[in-house]
Amino acid sequence: MEKVRPKKHLGQHFLTDLSIAQRIARSVTGHLEAKRVLEIGPGMGVLTQFLLENPQELFVVEIDTESIDYLKKNFPQLEGHILEGDFLKMDLSNWFQEPFAIAGNFPYNISSQIFFKVLEYRDQVTEVVCMLQKEVAQRIASPKGNKDYGILSVLLQAFYDIEYLFSVPPGVFNPPPKVQSGVIRLLRNQTKKLDCDESLFIKVVKGGFGNRRKTLRNSLKSFQLSESLKSHSLLDKRAEQLDVADFVFLTQQIQASRGNH
Repeated sequence: MEKVRPKKHLGQHFLTDLSIAQRIARSVTGHLEAKRVLEIGPGMGVLTQFLLENPQELFVVEIDTESIDYLKKNFPQLEGHILEGDFLKMDLSNWFQEPFAIAGNFPYNISSQIFFKVLEYRDQVTEVVCMLQKEVAQRIASPKGNKDYGILSVLLQAFYDIEYLFSVPPGVFNPPPKVQSGVIRLLRNQTKKLDCDESLFIKVVKGGFGNRRKTLRNSLKSFQLSESLKSHSLLDKRAEQLDVADFVFLTQQIQASRGNH
C-alpha cells in the first residue's frame, strides 16, 4: 500500500517515530471514566495503532480522503469508527453522548481552533492528550506570571488541569516542521461552570491580553469600569499576572457595575 503524501494546505506532518507515538498513546489515562477516545487527524495511523491497544473504544476523525482510504485498508478494526470530515465543523453530540477523551498530533495551523471547540464540549471532553507546536503547548500549560501565559491559558485552565509532558524534535516527522513540538495533557477539573457570565468572562480575558504591556486599568477601559473598580489594586496589574479566579472576580465586578447603571 502506498504511503499518504503529506499535504501542506492541511498542515500535515506525519510522525515517524514509533516510540513517541506509543508514549503519547500511553499518556491517555481514561480520566473520569471516559470510555471512548477520538483521535483528530490520524494520517497514516502511527498514533492510531497504539491508541487501539488502550482499553477505550477508538474513533478517528479525518478530512483527507487519501488518509481515509489508507486507514480503511490498513486498519479494518476501525470500520464504522472513521468520521469523515472537518472536526471543526462537526456536531460531536451525534457521536458522543457519554464522556470521551481526545488525542492526536494536531495540525499546527488549527490547534487553537481545536481547543475552542474542546471548550464548547467541555462537559463531555474529560481529557485531551495532544502534540502541537511547542510554543503553543507551553502557553496553554503556563502558570500566571509567565510571559507565555495568555488567552488560551486562562480559558482552558478554567476547566482543565494542564500538564506539559515532553518535547519532540522536528526530525521525527515527515516532512519535518520548522518548529519544535510539545505534548500536553488536559484533565477536566471540578468546575462545572464559572461563577460569572461566561461570555463576558471571555471578553474580559481577551480584552485584558489585548495589549499585554498595559495595566488592566488601561486595557479594560472599553468596559466602562465603575469608579470603585477603577481604584481596585487588581487593575494595577497586567493580564499575565492574573489567574482564573482573578479574572472571574473582575468579571463579577464588571457585571455588578453594569447592573447598577
